[in-house]
Amino acid sequence: FLPPFLPFLRVARTPSVTMAVGKNKRISKGKKGGKKKAVDPFLKKEWYDVKAPSMFTVKQVGKTLVTRSAGTKIASDGLKGRIFECSLADLQQDEDQAFRKMLLKCEDVQGTNVLTQFAGMDFTTDKLRSLVRKWFSLIETFVDVKTTDQYTLRVFCIGFTKRRMDQTKRTCYAQSGQIRQIRKKMNDIIRREISSCDLKESVLKFIPEVIGKEIEKVCAGIYPLQNVYIRKVKILKRPKFDVTKLMEVHGDYSGEDAGAKVDRPKDLIEKVEKRDEVVGA
Repeated sequence: FLPPFLPFLRVARTPSVTMAVGKNKRISKGKKGGKKKAVDPFLKKEWYDVKAPSMFTVKQVGKTLVTRSAGTKIASDGLKGRIFECSLADLQQDEDQAFRKMLLKCEDVQGTNVLTQFAGMDFTTDKLRSLVRKWFSLIETFVDVKTTDQYTLRVFCIGFTKRRMDQTKRTCYAQSGQIRQIRKKMNDIIRREISSCDLKESVLKFIPEVIGKEIEKVCAGIYPLQNVYIRKVKILKRPKFDVTKLMEVHGDYSGEDAGAKVDRPKDLIEKVEKRDEVVGA
């Protein structure tokens, strides 16, 4: 018996639950679909060699990955249109050109070779920052030019004023009228140099900075200039793709993968012959 001073305690009884066998099928299975087995994506990839056009010293730029051809998806379609950014120092084997970045676009795929074409040029940020200084005028311009092989290029030029030999004044700022004259000269020289040649010849002019030196020489009478560069080139329009023209730029890569005959040592040949005799016996 409970003491009279304790309140009446009520014990709740839980009803016994009985489940029908085989009704709730999701208990044993876990999540719908189950866990997929993790597959390494690189097993489905294959490597291709990236080839630079003949205007550069180094032809083998590097390698690139693409998913293997499967069903209607072809590997070469995944490569076409890819743009590779390369340092001109690597392409020309010249460390002094490390501040230039060349863009190469994949135009065609032959075997394991990715054939590229020039797609633009730019300066590294650190080089541009190092050129800009106080006390000097910065002069910039850009011009759209069409080459003889129907490429439309947008060429950006940059230049800076320079102290004269006998100058004592701290600053050397050009007047706005002089800047306009220099900008006009820049545009005229770029148009003249690029409109008279094709894309390959234009790139060969960009690499040694032929146009920049010409601008410095011509504009010296208006105001002395220094550090005049073609800092950037964009391709706005390109002609219809032509395989023969691309092959002219690249040449033939068909025979380069063929292995050379290797001379085997005489003692190795004798060992192999003896082994074959023993096996034959």
